[in-house]
Amino acid sequence: MIEALLSDKNPLLKQVRRAISRGSLTADGFAVAESFHLLEEALASDCEIGAVIVAESVKSAVAAHVRGLKRTRVLAVRDSVFAELASTETTQGVIALVRPPVWTLDQVVRGRALLVVLDGLQDPGNAGAILRAAEAFGGTGAAFLKGSVSPYNPKTLRASAGSIFRLPVVTQIDESLLIAALDQKRVALYAAAPRAQKCISEVPLSERCAIIIGGEGRGVSPQLLDRAIAVRIPTTGVESLNAAVAAGVLLYEARRQRGSA
Repeated sequence: MIEALLSDKNPLLKQVRRAISRGSLTADGFAVAESFHLLEEALASDCEIGAVIVAESVKSAVAAHVRGLKRTRVLAVRDSVFAELASTETTQGVIALVRPPVWTLDQVVRGRALLVVLDGLQDPGNAGAILRAAEAFGGTGAAFLKGSVSPYNPKTLRASAGSIFRLPVVTQIDESLLIAALDQKRVALYAAAPRAQKCISEVPLSERCAIIIGGEGRGVSPQLLDRAIAVRIPTTGVESLNAAVAAGVLLYEARRQRGSA
């Protein structure tokens, strides 16, 4: 049953607004997933959905998606209220509050690790695209170092197209803690650097490894560059690539070396 939410000052709506403005989870630990696609991805990934907020004009369409969710509140608001709540200019009229899975650093570096490390990356669209590429090319997880954008920023969620609900992700990781975990598991560390001597095809990405993607503008931090093997992507006419594109190329090369099986 869909409940009508008449007041735009409802505490739940305030939580959603705060999470969107901060680019974070709600106070109750839910990610703000906006769009029918993310709702479907969350349902398919068996994530807990705390509530679904819908615009009056699309509530019948949403009802068909959430018919089997007996414990999930579905709240309808006026279209004008939803438009003010939404983080996108062209909204589909649905927001799902999704509790993302909780992962540990040990989980993302176990086995034949292929970890992508975000070092100071600030653009949520780039971060989400990297998560999508990591899942597509067999990545075992992603680590967001302190100072990077939150993986639960609503824009990151949209750009990940649902990968955030399946790919093991850890956030706010201290650099020294990451290095210690990689050393313990004997995971090789590679850093994307446009002026590096080694080309990506010259390093064994088929082995357990972590690939660092630096922040827009500054690149990988000097401290991590000192601990990593710098690698470059061969290009013609341009020196460097967008962070998400670079991550995609490196992850694809790792997938190629590991074989498609």
